[in-house]
Amino acid sequence: MGEIIWYSIIRFGLTILVLWLTRDYWGVKYFVLIGFLSIFFFVIYPAIHSYKRFIEKNKPVIEHSLCTSCRHFDPSAVLCMKYDKHPNENFLPCEGNDWEPKS
Repeated sequence: MGEIIWYSIIRFGLTILVLWLTRDYWGVKYFVLIGFLSIFFFVIYPAIHSYKRFIEKNKPVIEHSLCTSCRHFDPSAVLCMKYDKHPNENFLPCEGNDWEPKS
């Protein structure tokens, strides 16, 4: 999840830089419209698309894993907070030994 935010910040910075460098070319009349459209298509839309791919990729882990019912599991990041590792369908960070039910 942090990768999505990091790349969005990088894309936003580059978009602002390009808009700032081309501000005199477009004029004030179209600058705001082009600015909003470019931020949407180069920052917001790719972030939404990446988030949807993240959810689809991790859906089996979130729905069918022992980690889901553990108190150390963070579903927003698909992360075992005790071991600071990402579980997947074939890997449990604690191998079930340190599993604790959510209270």
